Amino acid sequence: MHYIPAYITLFFVSGIVFPYLPILVRNLGYPAATVGILLSIAEGAGILGPFIFGRVADKYGKYKGCIALSYVLAAAAAVPLALFVHPVLSGIFIAVSAIGSRSSMPLLDSITTIHLGEKGNYGKIRVFGSIAFVCFVFFMQWIPVLRPNTSVNIAFWICVTAALGIIVITLLPSKYTTRMTPSKDTGHAEAGKKSIWTPIFIVGLVSIALNRMAMVPVHSFFSLFLVEYMRWDAVGLMMTLSGLAEIPFIFFSYRLIRRYGTMPILAFTSAIVALRLGLYAIFPFKAGVIAGQLLHSFCFGLFHPASIAFISDSVPSEQRSYGMTLYLSLGWGLPAFLGNFMGGFVIDNAGFRSLFGYFTVFALLSAAIYPVYYLRNRYKRNKQKASTS
Repeated sequence: MHYIPAYITLFFVSGIVFPYLPILVRNLGYPAATVGILLSIAEGAGILGPFIFGRVADKYGKYKGCIALSYVLAAAAAVPLALFVHPVLSGIFIAVSAIGSRSSMPLLDSITTIHLGEKGNYGKIRVFGSIAFVCFVFFMQWIPVLRPNTSVNIAFWICVTAALGIIVITLLPSKYTTRMTPSKDTGHAEAGKKSIWTPIFIVGLVSIALNRMAMVPVHSFFSLFLVEYMRWDAVGLMMTLSGLAEIPFIFFSYRLIRRYGTMPILAFTSAIVALRLGLYAIFPFKAGVIAGQLLHSFCFGLFHPASIAFISDSVPSEQRSYGMTLYLSLGWGLPAFLGNFMGGFVIDNAGFRSLFGYFTVFALLSAAIYPVYYLRNRYKRNKQKASTS
């Protein structure tokens, strides 16, 4: 329970960065294609940051300083990003901010799962982050002053929430932010490490990556879809709705994961992602959007705990930050990098509805991976049995 305040402040930061960063960039006057490129730069930098911070944390077993520094970077670049309108400068500032904002979550997830152990219930801790996210985006929707509708105001709230995150993680006792057996940087220790690149790990990571690729229109362009296509000033309200939908699934995910396994759940959530995108593409009005937001219960509320459980089961504790980094970087960052780059051009040339429609392909591919892998292994096992009998 000691990690609850850290997750609350982490999702205060997420509550301003994820819904409003596209609006911050768009308000600088860039066209949709440029916004997509800048967001893809953020995702690319978001791949680099967790790798650097994660390897340092794994090597020394100390997470507090890395988490605090990630918040510092997120805040330090936010104000100049909002003030200076030049594509090169915007690219630099958004990259620095993303290195910070994308590094704090895998670091906190790593140390939390290490201390909880294999039988710990991650969902019961993580659910407080979702509650915090809901409360914050609802607050942002209705706040009477410093509303997040200008670039400067959004940057201000990034700085405020990051400062809260620094305070909370600094006050957390060191025993909860330290792994007691840090990795030794010796050839013997490196030789003794087991490779995490097993076939099932690769299959799971590819499935996760395709799932998150399909979710790029929701994560990166949904706010613009509401404001520009639907002409509906309800970004905070819709984020609140999706956050509320995910809370019960995160809380009870532990039972579902232990009963059905991580890979079947990941395949199921990918099918739901395809359904959600279809709702936005076919029914682009309020009822369709609300129904799509409610499906966030599966698309994230069940998906994320299953992904964390998959990484925890596949990666030993001494490489946990590395595993979480691969999840956030290759499973989230790389797909988002590619998806944002493509998404901006799709919007400029075909519109928002086509964007949602095209990206359902990635969700369907993700949903198909595990059944194909399972049937292939089953066929191989049956063939081996037949040859030995």
